[in-house]
Amino acid sequence: MGMSEIELQNKKYVWHPFTQMKSWVSNEQTVIAEAKGNKIIDTEGKEYFDGVSSLWVNIHGHRKAEIDQAIIEQLGKVAHSTMIGLANIPATQLAEKLVEITPSGLNKVFYSDDGSTAVEVAIKIAFQYWQHCGLAKKSRFVSLNQAYHGDTIGTVSVGGIDLFHRVFKPLLFEPIQIPSPSCYHCTLSVGSDTCSMACVEALEKVLQENNEEIAAVILEPMVQATAGILVSPPGYLSKVRELTKKYNVLLIVDEVATGWGRTGKMFACEHENVNPDIMILSKGITGGYLALAVTLTTDEIYNQFLGDLHEKKTFYHGHSYTGNQLACAAALANLKIFRDENVIDGLATKVKAIEDKLLDIRQLRHVGDARQCGMIAGIELVKDKENKIPYPWEQTMGGAVCMKARQYGLFIRPVGDVVVFMPPLSSSIEDIVCMLEILKKSVEEVTSDDNVMSNISGAAYF
Repeated sequence: MGMSEIELQNKKYVWHPFTQMKSWVSNEQTVIAEAKGNKIIDTEGKEYFDGVSSLWVNIHGHRKAEIDQAIIEQLGKVAHSTMIGLANIPATQLAEKLVEITPSGLNKVFYSDDGSTAVEVAIKIAFQYWQHCGLAKKSRFVSLNQAYHGDTIGTVSVGGIDLFHRVFKPLLFEPIQIPSPSCYHCTLSVGSDTCSMACVEALEKVLQENNEEIAAVILEPMVQATAGILVSPPGYLSKVRELTKKYNVLLIVDEVATGWGRTGKMFACEHENVNPDIMILSKGITGGYLALAVTLTTDEIYNQFLGDLHEKKTFYHGHSYTGNQLACAAALANLKIFRDENVIDGLATKVKAIEDKLLDIRQLRHVGDARQCGMIAGIELVKDKENKIPYPWEQTMGGAVCMKARQYGLFIRPVGDVVVFMPPLSSSIEDIVCMLEILKKSVEEVTSDDNVMSNISGAAYF
């Protein structure tokens, strides 16, 4: 089949994210023309399950009537006006709703455009907060190994994924990194069958020794998504909150990927009743329609920025599309759907369906681990299961499995050799079972001894 005009045009002009463009341009690519419900549809009319929620943003399916209508109605009023010197209705109403549903104590909302910018806001607020408190030495940040918080310079600074971040090292400030709370990859409790929370001990040691210079600990609660769906052990998050309070350090939780029901509750912090000092939300906030992000803070933090103009305590930060009315209207409709359709209450049976299918997938010869937290799952492919030996990087086995699944009508993405499954919350149990059956079949075919690929044509996966 020859390339369509739109594919040729794409290859001529577009630079894709996280994509080796040499491979992209030299191979046939899928072009999406429309979508409906939990499926995306290409220019040839072929349908695919949206197994990663269009990169973890779609919540209620595509073309959700209530969100469509909310955006249309807002278009009849105003699409955008600046928030520098002006207020607007949807952003104000949304801020109130967000304060109502997020953990207690988060009472102020700062708008930005996406997860990266919202993390930048959090980093800058935390830094400036301690300046106003008269504790200027508290300027460093603690983050996790394998952390991913975005792609701007500040967010890359608190990141820990070498493949993505090493080239930019000369531009970055240096965080204090602590071990990721990943039991499958743990090197801290060798020889023990039970988790001793050595990762918590490592954090406490850092805080004991450096608390006078640490502004905040930043982490993704419950699941490090881009790190390969690394699921923390029960109790880890609450222990981190205890320690940050004990040593007078702020806790920043990045719920960009884990928020909006992905972990089975509206926000991952709810699993361990954690009230952070700063919370970051984006991705699913508009139901997967428009770019929007928020950074929520406590009154204590907000109040430190109050003063007379001559004191120069103002938070000098903003974006052209801060509090955009169309995005906020979509977000308000998204929240109404959560309420009207009791979305969170309906997740338990779907979570159980994923759990049941992962039991089968976990038994496959080349699946080292199949991790799950609510509606999020990661299937880690390994060459040697018993010894946890990975496939050579150049074999791109995760990409191979994803391309095989696409042939069977499922669009998913890997992170290295971890295949990520994060479907829209609106997926039915039947859809979930079908998607995971395709995934299992794809893993079996690609990793069979007779069919291991040395490379993956057209994947262009990282």
